[in-house]
Order: sequence, then structure tokens, then C-alpha cells
Amino acid sequence: MAYEIDEIDRRIVAALQRDASLSVDQLSEEVHLSRNACWRRVKLMEDEGIITGRVALVDAERLGYGLSVFILVRTTHHEPGWLDRFRTAVQAIPEIQGVYRMSGDLDYVLRARVPDVKAYDRLYQRLIAKVPLSDVSASFVMEEIKETMMLPPIVR
Repeated sequence: MAYEIDEIDRRIVAALQRDASLSVDQLSEEVHLSRNACWRRVKLMEDEGIITGRVALVDAERLGYGLSVFILVRTTHHEPGWLDRFRTAVQAIPEIQGVYRMSGDLDYVLRARVPDVKAYDRLYQRLIAKVPLSDVSASFVMEEIKETMMLPPIVR
């Protein structure tokens, strides 16, 4: 049976989404739970795969990755062997941050961060060398209006 989160778990998840660096003491104070009970809940949610990791969010531009790119892919290949090669290829390219299999006209959308257009071209060349693609186009982000990893509050 799947782990059912309750209101306290929701408050823990919301607090950790705002600041994953909270100590157990700080977290327990924020959600009004004892330190040990709070730690047990966090550990259980990690074990159940509800909390899948904790990261530091960084300013990509200040680290030299100022260009955000959405790569739109169409392919005529849909057999399992091709898909395995595609998965391996995109997972091996660190600039690719997200890969999504789509319904509709597109087969895949990839989200990447690169320093500039020349770096995107090098990424593109590496990708097509690893797996055949029928049609690839890219859209470069002109302005990031909203970017978040936080999920909205869990409503029951």
C-alpha cells in the first residue's frame, strides 16, 4: 500500500521546498512537531520516494550558463532499441536538464542550459552523433519570467 501523506507531512514538504537546508530542529519548530517525530517522517518520505533529493539552487548565468534552450525533437524511430540509445545519449549530456516524451506533433522536448549559441551547437552535434533524429529545432529563452521547482501546496 502506498504511503499516504497527512497534513503534517504536507507542512514538512512545503517547508523543505522553501528551504532544503533547514536543520531537523528548525524544521520541527516550523511544523510544530517534536524533533524525533519530524526526523522519522522525513526519513519515511525519503524511503518512500516522496522526497527524492535536496539540492542547492544556483544562478546559472553567474556560473556561465546564461542561455536556456528548449530543443524540439521529432523522430521516425519508435522502436525500443532506438529509445534506449536516445535515453542513454540525453542522460550523458550534462547540459540537458530535462527530457520529456510528448503527445501531439512533437516526440520529445529537451530543456538545456548552455553558455551561448556556439555551446548549443556543440551540444546539438554531440546529440546527433549519438542517435539519429529526424527533425530538431531549438528555441532560445529571451526572458525567464518564472522558474521554480516548488510544487503548489497539496490540497486534499
